[in-house]
Amino acid sequence: MSMFSIFNVSGSAISAQSQRLNVVASNLANADAVAGPDGKGYKGRQVIFETVPMGSDASAGVRVSSVQENNQPLRKMHNPGHPSADAQGYVTHSNVNPVEEMVNMISASRSYQNNVEVMNTAKTLLLKTLQMGQ
Repeated sequence: MSMFSIFNVSGSAISAQSQRLNVVASNLANADAVAGPDGKGYKGRQVIFETVPMGSDASAGVRVSSVQENNQPLRKMHNPGHPSADAQGYVTHSNVNPVEEMVNMISASRSYQNNVEVMNTAKTLLLKTLQMGQ
């Protein structure tokens, strides 16, 4: 593994964490959404990662294999005065837990920052190696 492949590994991780942050932002934006007229509410999504082993092309790292919907049931709250209430007076809300999403956002943000630090450290080491040759 060459020093330059570190940039590929960290770059793939940064890209994957960026996509994870986008999904978290979408989940948080729809955390208080109620079901539409079709009765289907917003279901939270989560990113599934997959490792990319080193192959003959020397690419290794991580990638997003899929974005899956959360299978937990939608929340129902009794509010007969709400315009979106069903015949029993229940309003269907999304299944997004804002606290879990905030933890997920912090985790993704830290992973992103860590990979930026890895790239900066690798750059510094390569520059020091070039300076030794002078």
